[in-house]
Amino acid sequence: MAFTRATGKHRAPSRLTRCGAKAVGIATLATTGVIGSLASPALAADTETPAPGETGLSQVIAIEGDLADRIDAQADAQQHQADVAAQAEAKAKAEAEKKADAKRKAEAKARAAAKARAAARVEEARESEVRAARSAERARLGTFQLPVAGSYVSTGYKSSGSLWSSGSHSGIDFHAVSGSSVVAVGAGTVVEAGWGGAYGNNIVLRMTDGTYTQYGHLSSIGVSVGQSVGQGQRIGLSGSTGNSTGPHLHFEARTTPSYGSDMDPVAYLRAHGVTV
Repeated sequence: MAFTRATGKHRAPSRLTRCGAKAVGIATLATTGVIGSLASPALAADTETPAPGETGLSQVIAIEGDLADRIDAQADAQQHQADVAAQAEAKAKAEAEKKADAKRKAEAKARAAAKARAAARVEEARESEVRAARSAERARLGTFQLPVAGSYVSTGYKSSGSLWSSGSHSGIDFHAVSGSSVVAVGAGTVVEAGWGGAYGNNIVLRMTDGTYTQYGHLSSIGVSVGQSVGQGQRIGLSGSTGNSTGPHLHFEARTTPSYGSDMDPVAYLRAHGVTV
């Protein structure tokens, strides 16, 4: 039997293809019995059957198995590389997230610290304003002094007795011989200067803090109503005019210029820095 190749340009089949085709052809012929029918009985009897390892079919199977193993190995290597790359990417992502979280925490801590510093500055400024206001108030009120230098209290506040129409002393008495200088305990304005009945010659000053001070039983008056006086300025001389049993200075602290609005003179003077 003769076979002819078709004409035309054709690429020669590869070795693997040729081997594969040959193996398939041999297997087919062997299966269908064509080889057995074509061979003569004598030839068939004289020809030895080759060992299984020596057939072309076995060689092809071995080549294909080796190729499959190499493909599997290459696939495993590629998968391993992909796994390593994925692990590296996941690790890098975790590190980046860790750094971002640390950065966020550091920024939050810095903001909290800045806020605390700002609050501290605000509180410090507020305290400074309070101190300045207190200092200004003290400057406005001024530091008082005794109305008679070097004197002392001879009769206390609210002392009881028939000498006072209300039954108690509305002020305090400072020891003073007749003619001693009487000064304003602090800066103020004269609102009364003249005869005051039981107080004899008396002076009432409106102090810069809105309170009032009164000086009684004077032998002489040295100021007039409406006049401004400073702390320590002499306003009169001590005496024993009015309802008095002897020379002294009657001193009162009041909330108004009128009798009956008196408050504790000792506490008043001490609140203004005077040692009594």
